[in-house]
Amino acid sequence: MATAVNAQREAPSDMSEEEWEARQQLAACYRVFDMMGWSESIYNHITVKVPGEQNAFLINPFGLLFSEVKASNLVKIDIDGNKLDDNPYPVNKAGFVQHAMFHRELDWAHAIAHTHTTATMAVSALEGGLQPVNFYACNFIGQIAYHDFEGVTVREEEGVRLRQNLGDKRIMMLKNHGPVILGRTLPEVFVTHWALQRACEIQLATLSMGQPVSVSEDVVKVHQRDLHQTQLPGGPGAADFAAMVRKVDKIDQSWRE
Repeated sequence: MATAVNAQREAPSDMSEEEWEARQQLAACYRVFDMMGWSESIYNHITVKVPGEQNAFLINPFGLLFSEVKASNLVKIDIDGNKLDDNPYPVNKAGFVQHAMFHRELDWAHAIAHTHTTATMAVSALEGGLQPVNFYACNFIGQIAYHDFEGVTVREEEGVRLRQNLGDKRIMMLKNHGPVILGRTLPEVFVTHWALQRACEIQLATLSMGQPVSVSEDVVKVHQRDLHQTQLPGGPGAADFAAMVRKVDKIDQSWRE
């Protein structure tokens, strides 16, 4: 798994190199999200599957801020919520239920993020959701699934409806709640969240001023067709994520521990 993260520290003796690499990348991702202002006290979640282990994934320790997450304090659990290590921290059930279902059902969903940013929550509560009124929004038109709000996501039976409503999409707006972003890699999830956040911020600013200018369906299709021409080698988000990790490292490198 390519991580765009220089490990710098060796893996613990009781852990595979692949798991340690995944832990460091996920810890870096939490710090990047926090630096970008996308954290929400001790809540919200980013998860990643453990390479080479079936039905095992890593999640943040419930009770810690995103800025306190380290490679070593991430919690390793299975899709039934059982801890697979001796980590003393609990796991937020609202995070486990949703993420576990998607990790179990979708073999390509290596990484998942759920946040409560003001802009994305506001758009999730807006009739019609995200609209084709800016450059970034055009990335996502026709690519977003929606799911009606049913309260805090702690009931496993809601997972059936979440999966049905996601369909073949990789982004789901939980109405009145916020986004769930699924991807093949953490850098892909990061760059998708970044672009979606910008789309929502600009939509809110535009709607506050008056009637927006909408982009036609034909132009949206051309835009989405040509987007790949702007990507650097390494896969979606790899260069973007690496750049943000460099910024995080200038602030604090404790996430590597």
